[in-house]
Amino acid sequence: MENTHFDVVIVGGGHNGLTAAAYLAKAGKSVAVLERDDHFGGAAISAAAFKGVDARLSRYSYLVSLLPERIITELGLDIRLARRRYSSYTPNPEGTEAGLLVDGGDPDASRSSFVRVGAGPDFEAMEGLYADTEKLARAFFPTMCGPLPTRSEARALLGDEQLWEDFIENPLGKAVTERLDHPLVQGLVATDALIGTFTSLDDPSLDANRCFLYHVIGNETGHWDIPLGGMGSVSRELERAAREAGALLLSGAEVTAIDDDGTVRFQHGGTTQSFNGERVLANVSPWVLQQLLGAPIAGAGERPEGAQIKVNLLLKRLPKLRDTSVAPEAAFGGTFHINESYPQLQSAYEAADSGRLPSPLPCEIYCHSLTDPSILSAELRASGAQTLTVFGLHTPHRLVTEANNDQLRAELQAAVLASLNSVLAEPIEDLLLTDADGNPCIEAKTTLDLERAINMTGGNIFHAKLQWPFLEDDEPRNTAAERWGVATGHPRIFLCGAGARRGGGVSGLGGHNAAMAVLEELGNPPSGL
Repeated sequence: MENTHFDVVIVGGGHNGLTAAAYLAKAGKSVAVLERDDHFGGAAISAAAFKGVDARLSRYSYLVSLLPERIITELGLDIRLARRRYSSYTPNPEGTEAGLLVDGGDPDASRSSFVRVGAGPDFEAMEGLYADTEKLARAFFPTMCGPLPTRSEARALLGDEQLWEDFIENPLGKAVTERLDHPLVQGLVATDALIGTFTSLDDPSLDANRCFLYHVIGNETGHWDIPLGGMGSVSRELERAAREAGALLLSGAEVTAIDDDGTVRFQHGGTTQSFNGERVLANVSPWVLQQLLGAPIAGAGERPEGAQIKVNLLLKRLPKLRDTSVAPEAAFGGTFHINESYPQLQSAYEAADSGRLPSPLPCEIYCHSLTDPSILSAELRASGAQTLTVFGLHTPHRLVTEANNDQLRAELQAAVLASLNSVLAEPIEDLLLTDADGNPCIEAKTTLDLERAINMTGGNIFHAKLQWPFLEDDEPRNTAAERWGVATGHPRIFLCGAGARRGGGVSGLGGHNAAMAVLEELGNPPSGL
């Protein structure tokens, strides 16, 4: 390889690394992306998970909310996102009475559903709560593609002291329980504060508040959409944009060390090679970056810990529900919440915090194929087959070891199926399709599996603890990296992945903001950006 010196070397070819590469190459910078896998996209990929079965599952990342329209437009991406009509369905924990259906296309039907479960007054209360989160979204989301505001500036942008106190200053549990009365409705709201975050809504750390904030501000609406063609369609478009702009994308290149002077050493084709960059962007977790540098980085903190079990299933058809008042197509058409009432979520947290698996396991389910049948072959579509993707909460990485991973995976998979069966009128096991070898089409991924497969430290989907999308008033803003939230304490090395201050989710924000910091320092930003 002739050229080994680049303006920017990017370590990791996930969607954020590709976003950064596209922006920087478009600005005329020489860019190399090093990816250890044989493909690009990281967690944002589609995969044929089951042998001989033509179904492309969004295997790790499921939905899109935080990806700004601005990034799609500026990079000329052909990404189509589908809005789900149904927001959510939450069965009664006993599985025999009517559940709670939130129908985005029919507010009257939603109101009637609230009345049926005995939560009539909570309908208006929840509408009011989400009207308030829209104020948060309108205040904060426009800042996500710019330099970080300070806490005081963010507070002034919101312009509502009560909302600031409710969502930023005080544990979120206070606002949820004071505004809402019914445990199903409280739990429905609370889950957005717990996805991938092992905490309680009453914890003074406010980890739940930060998780909730990122879940409700996307594109100033908080809607979570399904990418048509599967999650891999997002990464494929970013890869295309980066290549067409002139970036060098090198797969099968496992980075082994990074030096302060911008030298990046990696294994490729059985040999040790090195590139040098004026700037190095790390699209890996802060913890992994520390290991590659052999030195601490700013804000890395303790080793990250994920808190979920992910299970993908392929079914012959949608299962029948014990709640006969709701059609399966409606129940599975949005986010299907199981055993996620507010008391159940708290009990599950307490069990896991004491070292036990929660029982029942709180789960939420997405059926991508209802919204996007294109991920299934014509034959599967004609047969009525459907995908289910399950996200099980409160299963922290601390419960997993190298020795018990296989056993725990089996136990967690069984717990997920048991949780599902608690609200179904028939066993989910009877509906599983089989692969070419006759095995059931189900796969489970523990936090350790995620760490092994996609280098996601501790299986933490955010790479690190989430941070506020603003700087504290006394935090330094002297460098471009500090102002854009991508600083590491090493002047030539920036974070560009989910571990950047406004990273997390399939958003491209870590990549965009790292690219903007580089362009601020090296000059020559692209026109129109």
